Amino acid sequence: MSVSRLISLLLLVLFVGGLVYWNRHTAQPSEMVSHGNVTLPTNNCPAFGGSLPSFLPPEACATLTRIMHNGPFPYSQDGVVFNNYEGLLPPEPRGFYHEYTVDTPGEHNRGTRRIITGGTPPSVFYYTGDHYHSFQLIQVYQ
Repeated sequence: MSVSRLISLLLLVLFVGGLVYWNRHTAQPSEMVSHGNVTLPTNNCPAFGGSLPSFLPPEACATLTRIMHNGPFPYSQDGVVFNNYEGLLPPEPRGFYHEYTVDTPGEHNRGTRRIITGGTPPSVFYYTGDHYHSFQLIQVYQ
């Protein structure tokens, strides 16, 4: 290999490494919220506008994609009315909120992860990883 090719390869490696470093160290932090606060996007989900908060598990992208395309949903409970009995989400009329399962690898049932949508069509999205004990607002930038 010639010296000029070696230098070109080294420069390419340094450039790519710099991009990776920059992307990892400029990501915005997410914030736990009960309701109302906005999180900043750091993950990618092209079918849902391209940007999702970093607190979402990777499987949430598939769930959000199904929600945006009106299915098909793997669980019969997906899309049912979520009644907000816990009162942790902003008060809305019955039927405003709906719940959808976020798969949990290794689980043999629906697990504890859900996305709750509000509105028809959905205009707000919340994530709960602990079966409705806490919620995080999913702010999507499209």
